[in-house]
Amino acid sequence: MDKNRLEAFSDGVLAIIITIMVLELKVPHATTFEALQPLLPVFVSYVLSFLYVGIYWANHHHLIKSARRLTAGIMWANLHLLFWLSLIPFASSWAGQNHLASLPVALYGVILLLSAIAYYILQSLVIADHGPESALTKAMGLDYKGKLSPMIYAIAIPVAFYRPWISSGLYMLVALIWLVPDQRLERSIEGNGHSH
Repeated sequence: MDKNRLEAFSDGVLAIIITIMVLELKVPHATTFEALQPLLPVFVSYVLSFLYVGIYWANHHHLIKSARRLTAGIMWANLHLLFWLSLIPFASSWAGQNHLASLPVALYGVILLLSAIAYYILQSLVIADHGPESALTKAMGLDYKGKLSPMIYAIAIPVAFYRPWISSGLYMLVALIWLVPDQRLERSIEGNGHSH
């Protein structure tokens, strides 16, 4: 399969995920600021989820561009990632509509954790296909952000049953960590003479 086809398919799935999330923002019947107040938790949940999907979209783009070729393992790992990301709208809506209650916030964290694991598997397969001495392997280095994020999720999930707002803050922290652009893959692509 051509890399562009895989990327186009993934982009389409991620676009649908964002569309589903925005449809959860129901328009109030009144025209006052008070009418918007009940929507605030849903909107905050939407913004956070939009950031996560956007972060995955950007990193996925660079990762697939850096791949030498697509193997069956990479294609299945990509589907595995898309599966977990496709559950974000459900978890986001459930958490938002229930004013960030414990169980929905914990489930949101579980989905974020499983999405991170799925991305790690996909990334590992792409890197393994390049070999241990490749520019990509060297560019990825120790991957501190990739290792720190699942640890934060693993802490936030049980904390959600006691203080869901702390867990929500930890999810926001991870999103902020990833908002800082990760140049490793981009440098690797440029170093190998690939074009964007």
